Amino acid sequence: MPVAEASVSPLDWAFTRSDVVYDVVHVFENGFFRLVDHLDRFEASMRARRLAPPETREEMAAILHRCVALAGLRDSYVAMVALRGRPRIAGSRRIEDCDNHFMAYAVPWIDVIPKDVQARGAHLWVASRPRVPDASVDPTVKNYQWSDLTSGLFEAQDHGADSAIVCDEAGFVTEGPGFNVFVVKDGDVRTPDRGSLHGITRRTVLELCGAMSLKASVAPIHRDDLEGADEVFLATTAGGVMPASRVNGTIYGNDRPGPISLRIKEAYWQMHRDGLHRTEVIRDM
Repeated sequence: MPVAEASVSPLDWAFTRSDVVYDVVHVFENGFFRLVDHLDRFEASMRARRLAPPETREEMAAILHRCVALAGLRDSYVAMVALRGRPRIAGSRRIEDCDNHFMAYAVPWIDVIPKDVQARGAHLWVASRPRVPDASVDPTVKNYQWSDLTSGLFEAQDHGADSAIVCDEAGFVTEGPGFNVFVVKDGDVRTPDRGSLHGITRRTVLELCGAMSLKASVAPIHRDDLEGADEVFLATTAGGVMPASRVNGTIYGNDRPGPISLRIKEAYWQMHRDGLHRTEVIRDM
């Protein structure tokens, strides 16, 4: 159905309790990028939250293809969602009384940082409120718990920034609303080891750094390291590699995207043009 006609019951625990997991894969020029990796992560998220919709993995993949085909899109943002469902017995608080279900949709390509903002480098704001602790909400399970990230967006908006970065209570960088964070210092690339999703684009960046002979690591990044970096860039399925040029009052380089960020960004899109990790969209199912 058209995405505007889709609905979820107001009694579904996915809505009332944010009891839902999801994943997003993108389609570039009629091909899914790293579809297998996204399905793997989606399955892991469902296992972690004990969600078991009736569809098999193969059936879910076929539905994703069908959504793209029905939407008639060559470049697309494609979501897969597992929802808890509503209790079969009215008023029940028993998790086992809910029938889990699956949804998917395809919409035109989304850049969480618009392309013109990427070109001049994103302006970011470090939120004052800390990230929800990993021990409370596992950030490696992709979920709709965004209260802390949304609070960061409020602050970013109030300070005229494009988006936010959220730190934990000890002042270590975690992630932003829908993206992983990378810093570059003296030619070395780092991304946080806590409080963040194990992004598929993050994984791709780390692989590209290895291929480009750039030292890259998953390691602690304190807020001081962020503000003292040579470059900062972001990574997400919905936008790829996205350079930043400012964080709070810090201006990087000449207030434009840094050279290593741009090299990685170009290599990322070249990987797409070369057809690596590509699954052609099936349109005649």
